[in-house]
Amino acid sequence: MSSHRRFPRLLALASLPFLALVVVPLVALVARTEVGELGEQLVRADALRAIGLSLSTASLTVTIAVLFGTPLGYLLGRSAFPGRSIVDSLVDLPMVLPPSVAGVALLVAFGRRGLVGHALESMGVHIAFTTAAVVLAQLFVAAPYFVRAAAGAFARVDRDLEDSAALDGATPWRVFRHITAPLVLPTLGAGAVMTWARALGEFGATIIFAGNYPGRTQTMPLAIYIGFEIDLDLAIALSVALLALSFAVLTTAKRVVRSGALVD
Repeated sequence: MSSHRRFPRLLALASLPFLALVVVPLVALVARTEVGELGEQLVRADALRAIGLSLSTASLTVTIAVLFGTPLGYLLGRSAFPGRSIVDSLVDLPMVLPPSVAGVALLVAFGRRGLVGHALESMGVHIAFTTAAVVLAQLFVAAPYFVRAAAGAFARVDRDLEDSAALDGATPWRVFRHITAPLVLPTLGAGAVMTWARALGEFGATIIFAGNYPGRTQTMPLAIYIGFEIDLDLAIALSVALLALSFAVLTTAKRVVRSGALVD
């Protein structure tokens, strides 16, 4: 057998330990739960509250990330401005920070005696340990995924297409609407999907900044955490549900990206 044919097989063998590390725990989790029992656990009132809160806060987080992250992504992808490298690093920083550090930072910023929270408290606005705190925690850790995807998408747009449209008399808004936006939309969609998934799975910053109050701040990851202490079956059921959602989100994001590549 030639070395050119052996090399891919050697790479495949070297990949098996990592694949096993990923697959075995997931298979064990799914095998631990019966379908009938899974349904019974997920329709419980406490499970439905956690699922509903997770879905609503993650969706709100993505909406905010898209509204404010798209302009920032455009600037990072297309513009050179003083301090750009610093802004670029600040965008990436929440992705590498330990979630506990993010939670503490949010608490000392928006807590009752925090840098901003103190002023808000004097106006009767309470953020820490509320549903708003859940959204802020998710936004802090998840929005950078969308901004990074948007910056990359805008950077890859062919400037010649935009320049040609501008030479034909198109205004900057029409160029963006008819040329730039359609080209970046698949990547922005995939980035939004990944941001939603990251927000859905957020735990560390949320439990520190928002607490773990059923119906108010207890999302699915927090319900899983408390479930290991008082109700293991519920924790496993919610874990399987999150696994299924995450797999569906990844599959959707990859299909969106591939469809955009085919259109291009």
